[in-house]
Amino acid sequence: MNNILVSISCITYNHEKYISEALESFLMQKTNFKYEILIHDDASTDNTAKIIREYEKKYPEIIKPIYQTVNQYSKKIKITIIYNYPRAKGKYIALCEGDDYWTDPFKLQKQVDYMELHPECSLCTHAAEIRSSRKKLIRNIRPYTKNRFYSVEEVISGGGGLFATSSMLFKTAIVKKMPHFYMIAPVGDAPLTIFLALKGHVYYIDCCMSVYRYMVEDSWSRRNLLNHKAITEHIDRTNNVLREIDEYADYKYTKTINEKILQNKFAVLRNNFNIKKIKLAKYKKYYCKLSIKQKVKIYIGAYFPCVATFWRRFRYKWIY
Repeated sequence: MNNILVSISCITYNHEKYISEALESFLMQKTNFKYEILIHDDASTDNTAKIIREYEKKYPEIIKPIYQTVNQYSKKIKITIIYNYPRAKGKYIALCEGDDYWTDPFKLQKQVDYMELHPECSLCTHAAEIRSSRKKLIRNIRPYTKNRFYSVEEVISGGGGLFATSSMLFKTAIVKKMPHFYMIAPVGDAPLTIFLALKGHVYYIDCCMSVYRYMVEDSWSRRNLLNHKAITEHIDRTNNVLREIDEYADYKYTKTINEKILQNKFAVLRNNFNIKKIKLAKYKKYYCKLSIKQKVKIYIGAYFPCVATFWRRFRYKWIY
């Protein structure tokens, strides 16, 4: 008889510095229900798999790993959809990647208590911290200062930065079959959040219970820090996903989606220091919201690109 209520989905690759902290944060959870840890190691070339095996021996009833010999991400396979979601036995799935971790031992209990009392809720999230690989606090992911519902429009507008992936707990049944727009998405967090918002209510708990590590080794952000072309292509693909979401939702949120697409285009211009186009009338409201410091950075990037490149390298090497 299956009495597991939550399946923790954890994907990892070359996270030997972090995976123990992630697993310990799962195992410290104090709950009145059973949970399982579905961990997928994507053919790590460091000691990540070795560390997972040590934990598997200690907790064979809880930790259920998959050890790949060929990297699946490089084959453009959606790992959670193919390997973790289908084997989830829990009524709910909680996400946390191998370089992130939870900080509250009652995190799962708090979220499950709410979900059990509110069956109309499809996704429960909470506040989180963004920290560097050295654990320096960068900023908080705290979209609001009290508990509240989030509308579909707010979720679309917020994008991937609205909630930390490590804060998400949702109904397993909903993600057993995912729409095409999710399958083509370059990154899955924002499309998943929007999809869940379309399937029910999104509830935010204003309590910091996890950490998202920023700019760790082998992360997409770190590898493409100075690759303007890759970043532009990434955002273009994201906008294509938003257009598919618009169709999937029967064009109920066209205005919000078009606004988000425009905002994403502005982000590309800002990243590329395109000082001429960034001041076009259609981007005026976004440009006006920038601080003096942010505007100065754009000017420096436009007229002194070597200085901007040096600063970015320095910042991410020594700060993050």
